Amino acid sequence: MSTVFAVNPDDLLHGLTPAQREAVTATASPLCILAGAGSGKTSVLTRRVAWRAATGDLDPRHVLTLTFTRKAAGELSQRLRSLGLRDSVAAGTFHSVAYAQLRSRWEERGITPPTLLDRKFSFVARVMSGASRAIADLPPIDVIAEIEWAKARMIDPDRYAEAAERAGRRPPASPSIIADVYARYEEKRREQRLVDFDDLLRVCQRDLLADPEFAETQRWRFQHLFVDEFQDVNPLQQALLDAWRGDRLDLCVVGDPNQAIYSWNGADPNLLRQFPTRFPTAQIIRLTDNFRSAPQILGVSNALLATGGRAVDRDGLLHPTRPDGPIPRVTPYTDDRSEAAGIARSVRDHHGPGARWSSQAILVRTNAQVPAIEEALSAARIPFKVRGAAPLLEQPEIKAALAQLRNAGGTLSDALADLTASVDDALDNAKVEGDRAAERQANVDALVQMGRDYLAVESGPTVVGFISWLASTTRADQPDRNGDAVELCTFHAAKGLEWPIVHVAGLEVGLAPIVHARTDEALEEELRLFYVAVTRAERELLCSWAEKRRYGSRDMNREPSPYLDTVSAACAAMKAGLSPEAVGHGEVLAQSPSTDSRRAARSAGRGAPRRKSTASSSGIGGASDLDEQGRVLLEALRAWRLTRARAASTPAFVICNDRTLIEIADRRPATAHELLSVHGFGEVKVARFGPELLAIINGGNTD
Repeated sequence: MSTVFAVNPDDLLHGLTPAQREAVTATASPLCILAGAGSGKTSVLTRRVAWRAATGDLDPRHVLTLTFTRKAAGELSQRLRSLGLRDSVAAGTFHSVAYAQLRSRWEERGITPPTLLDRKFSFVARVMSGASRAIADLPPIDVIAEIEWAKARMIDPDRYAEAAERAGRRPPASPSIIADVYARYEEKRREQRLVDFDDLLRVCQRDLLADPEFAETQRWRFQHLFVDEFQDVNPLQQALLDAWRGDRLDLCVVGDPNQAIYSWNGADPNLLRQFPTRFPTAQIIRLTDNFRSAPQILGVSNALLATGGRAVDRDGLLHPTRPDGPIPRVTPYTDDRSEAAGIARSVRDHHGPGARWSSQAILVRTNAQVPAIEEALSAARIPFKVRGAAPLLEQPEIKAALAQLRNAGGTLSDALADLTASVDDALDNAKVEGDRAAERQANVDALVQMGRDYLAVESGPTVVGFISWLASTTRADQPDRNGDAVELCTFHAAKGLEWPIVHVAGLEVGLAPIVHARTDEALEEELRLFYVAVTRAERELLCSWAEKRRYGSRDMNREPSPYLDTVSAACAAMKAGLSPEAVGHGEVLAQSPSTDSRRAARSAGRGAPRRKSTASSSGIGGASDLDEQGRVLLEALRAWRLTRARAASTPAFVICNDRTLIEIADRRPATAHELLSVHGFGEVKVARFGPELLAIINGGNTD
């Protein structure tokens, strides 16, 4: 029994729900705690460590708690100290623990440590500069992302191309070219005795397996392993965890499969999903009571889960514990500038007497959406800060653009026109709108827009004057960085955070889901990412999208995100009197036709004249307005929808609502391009369902 911890175990169970109490006191090993958003997982994890110490089931000096960021590790340490464990429990990231163990081993054996390569950008740029033109012109930041993904997945350069194609990766060049850069990177790194952060994990795991004495020492030091956010573990981290664990089963993991949003970065959510298979004796405990969000917000988030099929853990639907709040709202805007201004007005309207700006957040899918919102908030004199994003002037593409401006001859107006042309050319050459390059293009476009603002206010504009003005302007973009301010961040950066009021912006096809999500796995992760954004809200959720969005010098038409079908249907059902919990299960929504379909049916019942079917018309009558061939086609389309919905374990309306199917049966589009003009059909649905629908329309089948 431990002699370093003296706390009454019963005190640690105070205020816990039955499920939380079970998770804290369970005697099984391994233990897997599936903890939904806002279910108190960190409290449960730390109390479990403390409870086991208080009951003499472990010595806290032999505990290792692992997570993924220094901030999260610091929070674990603070929570453990507040429970009386002081500094006896080790809490850290996989990388920090591995590095500490390796430094100790190198010192004991008289090995000169390699140098840690903690700044990859310049190193990778030098590696690429000595290669072919095809390699030298690649953006280093994108190449680094591919190398890090491969190393996290334990994929060496020889296997990168095949693995990237199999995973549906979209690297900045052909997989064979990236593999060549990756091989050169590894060669140069070894020549200079450098190790990157992924190497720390790989070398530590290798040495644990190859050196029994080293392994025995570390396994004695850390006999009890706890891992937070287990859905974010990648194969390399799992291999290291297995090496630390050895043949012992004293392992507790906490995670939420519905918040697995980092597979693009190498994480493998299947490691959590398949935990019971790997450890048949493991106990699985679910935490589904949500202590964060109002029931109306959970009605929406649970409805999203109900549409997710295999993408989500539908057993993880959340149960509300907080009082009722407002029903979430969806607001369309004519364009992205109007949306940004509308959000700024909404933020100010929600800032009542005594309220803090920091009680609100604005969430976006990509950093490219940030500048327009920054501008609107600045114009409204609303203090804000951007979380997790480098300042605009520090972005590589902005540095390159500023260098181009400095070297350009002629006037500032001409130089800005050249930058605009380069953005438009990039859009013309991109395979799809919004691909990996779109964010860099949008950043440059934001710079050009600032240049136009400068031309409008400066009597004698020059390139040098603009660059000086730009530096002072962007510094002022974020007043009160550390004080009371609205937080502006991406969906990814928002994970783990919460605010009373959350504005979710830019919910359009191409952004939510992101356009380069092409595989089923990527699209599934996009749904989970939107779910993470929604569940950040405590009291009020406000969603918006823009009918047009500017890229380069062009205003491009946008379609609302397919996720908004679910959000709007859930909100309409709650307004009609359904309880948030009933709405959240999805089946109620699926059993009733959509509002549009009911309206169309009523119109048909009054004998409304049938609209002419044209490729550009968005109006459509009811099913009874169809001719005989259209009615036959509609039945075939409904049968297809039912098959698709059953295969995905999702409500039928999520695949397509009745209005969309009736419009297809009436207009009978012959090409994917014509399908894009159908109401409710954007690029994602056309890419996913287009070939099947066109085969049905043409009298074929989809087998």
